[in-house]
Amino acid sequence: MNREFGYLRVATAVPPVTVGHVSENVTALLALAAESAAANADVVVFPELCLTGYTCADLFHQEVLLSAAEAGLARFAAETALLEPLFFIGAPVRAGTRLLNCAVAVQRGDILGLVPKTYLPGYGEFYERRWFESGQTVKKLTVHVAGREVPVGTDLLFVNEAAVIGVELCEDLWAPVPPSTALALAGAEVLVNLSASNDLVGKSHYRRGLVKQQSATTMSAYAYCSAGGGESTTDVVYGGHRLVAENGHVLVDERGFSFAPELSVADVDIHFLRHERLHNRTFSAAGSAAPLVPRDIRYHVSRGPLNDIKRCPPPLPFVPSHEEDRHRVCDEIFAIQSLGLATRLRHTGLKHVVIGLSGGLDSTLALLVCVAAFERLGLPRAGIHGVTMPGFGTTDRTLGNVTKMCDQLGIPLKRIDIQDVCQQHFKHLGHPGDQHDITFENVQARVRTQMLMDTANMVGGLVVGTGDLSEMALGWCTYNGDHMSMYAVNIGVPKTLVAFLVEHVAGTRDEAGLRETLHDVLATPISPELLPPDEHGVIAQKTEEVIGPYELHDFFLYHLIRRACPPRKVVRLAQLAFGDTYEEAVIKHWLSTFIRRFFRQQFKRSCVPDGPKVGTIALSPRGDWRMPSDADPAAWLADLD
Repeated sequence: MNREFGYLRVATAVPPVTVGHVSENVTALLALAAESAAANADVVVFPELCLTGYTCADLFHQEVLLSAAEAGLARFAAETALLEPLFFIGAPVRAGTRLLNCAVAVQRGDILGLVPKTYLPGYGEFYERRWFESGQTVKKLTVHVAGREVPVGTDLLFVNEAAVIGVELCEDLWAPVPPSTALALAGAEVLVNLSASNDLVGKSHYRRGLVKQQSATTMSAYAYCSAGGGESTTDVVYGGHRLVAENGHVLVDERGFSFAPELSVADVDIHFLRHERLHNRTFSAAGSAAPLVPRDIRYHVSRGPLNDIKRCPPPLPFVPSHEEDRHRVCDEIFAIQSLGLATRLRHTGLKHVVIGLSGGLDSTLALLVCVAAFERLGLPRAGIHGVTMPGFGTTDRTLGNVTKMCDQLGIPLKRIDIQDVCQQHFKHLGHPGDQHDITFENVQARVRTQMLMDTANMVGGLVVGTGDLSEMALGWCTYNGDHMSMYAVNIGVPKTLVAFLVEHVAGTRDEAGLRETLHDVLATPISPELLPPDEHGVIAQKTEEVIGPYELHDFFLYHLIRRACPPRKVVRLAQLAFGDTYEEAVIKHWLSTFIRRFFRQQFKRSCVPDGPKVGTIALSPRGDWRMPSDADPAAWLADLD
């Protein structure tokens, strides 16, 4: 994947440090520098004070060690002159009568800048204030180090064509307001932390939480690299914790407890971070009030292709891959859906709902939500009025599952055969009735909606909509047919997640026989059942054969809308996510279908009923998504081609 798609490769590198032996440490650093450059890294983060060893203690005041450190910096710079990455190595640096604990930025043989640590711990096992001074005492200075004048300060940002990088060290992240917050508000998109955090029981979990939260708060990529086993001495042990997080999502979490060199690599999506900051007005408002006026240290890199991306997007981005997380998410979504419906019923004072039941996934989930909402309100299930309306495409399988579900849940079910009514419509329209065109299909959908609305008037209730987020994104609904309801409980749930929700609820209900019925619903092909079945009475009209696989469309929805990826990038990501399941031509075909339908069907989304937002994507015009109904998809299709 070319770097034009906005990925930046970040490496965290833990060398085998020998405390006090600078020349040996430089050799170890150079080996990892070469390895990270071979891995095509753009930024490489080493641990705090790795040039000398973090645990040198009073040796930091020895001329021998400090002179060796300066010579070591000069050697590292000279021997990495042909390497492209921007390296951050930890070293003690003298600034007049002050000694600073610094992150030293080195690229192509040049020492670009020095960032001193701001917060020096002086508690527990840490005594840094005994040897170092805070970076707060350094204001827009330069220092003479390794034969050159180098800018030093906590206000430095390292800027190239691809990203803006800010730096802090270890304890800085533990502060109530980390320096990285101001750096991010000043423009830093990637934050790096050179650390020497010893290991205690539970401490790694806490570090992970800090890195994850700071990356989310600052809408940044955060790369953290801590000292390894060679630093372990006296009463402390270091495990070499390496973390990379992107906007609250952890990409790397590794800890070797090793004396060997360790390298972790992650590709962070700079384009996505820029989208998030552009989209989030709170971030820009906070940035306008930021007190930091940074000094930009500009450098250039010759960025080659990045074809072996180090992250594989999940094929089902809306469905957590771990079972425990999936059940937790399903619990939350189901609670949001049922509470939303219960709130609407409380507000209106209604004690009845009407729901059209087809035997498909969406109406099944909506029925289960209605049951949960009535349980929340302590209302009898007799107030849930199931209506099944067999038409020209209804099969015995789906009709049988509706009947069984309602029996098992204790829901009254009304059957209204709509074929005669539809035939009357065809007669008035002058339609032949046996011509299976769009009119043939949509007459059925609108008749069903009319029946539901009229039934709701009769019982004094509201019509619960069953359509889901994926259908609304594609406009796969009949305008003023199944498009319309009085409260749409599934409108925030993508199709790929609907099945998992039904399966999850199947495992939590104890009604006799319900689980088996729900599993058969899950095994039923997705279909609107508007066209006649085949000669064996089996569903012939299959939605995914007409509009494409929902797993692809949900993938497109997530990456086009949530992450604002250009179509070419979506194609490449889909190839990575689905492997050999779909050829590139197939992905492009269905992505083109998605883009065309998403744009051309916006008018349906401009007047959708209320429904609960359950995730990071919602297409309600009253909430997350405002789009002109007549926008042209030409630019997106051109990018795809």
